[in-house]
Amino acid sequence: MSEIELKRAGAIAYREATPAAGGDAPAALFVHGYPESSYTWRDALPAAAEAGYRAVAPDLPGFGDSPADLPGTWERQIEHLDRFRRELDLEPVVLVVHDWGGLIGLRWACDNPEAVSALVISDTGFFPDGEWHGVAQVLRTEGQGEELLANMTRELFGQALRQASPSISEETLDEFWKVNGDDDRKRAQLDLYRSGDFSKLAAYEGKLTQLGVPALIIWAEKDEFAPVAGAYRFKKELPDSTVVVVEEAGHFLQEDASERYASELRHFLEAL
Repeated sequence: MSEIELKRAGAIAYREATPAAGGDAPAALFVHGYPESSYTWRDALPAAAEAGYRAVAPDLPGFGDSPADLPGTWERQIEHLDRFRRELDLEPVVLVVHDWGGLIGLRWACDNPEAVSALVISDTGFFPDGEWHGVAQVLRTEGQGEELLANMTRELFGQALRQASPSISEETLDEFWKVNGDDDRKRAQLDLYRSGDFSKLAAYEGKLTQLGVPALIIWAEKDEFAPVAGAYRFKKELPDSTVVVVEEAGHFLQEDASERYASELRHFLEAL
């Protein structure tokens, strides 16, 4: 299995796995969600490298080992992603996204269609009629979001994530807990959710289809935050796509079914 290297590009920490053969390789860019980090791709990155790809996963600002860069809005995260891929000269890329990584990465893809060769989409949304779940609504509400984060403990954090995906390990929780490491990181969470108006996606209607790239849509069967119906909605937007539903997995698919996810990813990349 290819080894993962921990690196930095300016203030952005990232993980990278490369093919054993070396040389020029196509790129796969992995964009994590909330409250994750590049750590969530620890099994997927080697799988992509074994398929012949340079696999790169940044910690978005305010997550993992990247410091916050306020304001931590949706738009700023897209800007950071674009700056990161340009600095590493990643183009074109297979874009791999999960959760908020989909909202960030797919907007970036539609704005930069020449930079994307394929998509791998999991447990996210990209539609203007989307609705935020309960915790997101709290984070979006002035005062309530600040109170929630001020009272959040590592224990409560773990309990909340395990309600979504019971198999999350203590090590994973420690990595994801970094999102609450200081006041700027907490502010960035509020900025992200409060800028997350689904109405902004009206301008992107039809643009996924226009990308015209192959896609793997791999989804957790028991995702309560992004129900599996979303997978088939993406299928309608992406004619050259395959849907894989992973039974018994919760929202944090890469944690609940890491081997299955890595296997499906590798097979998709090898077939491109």
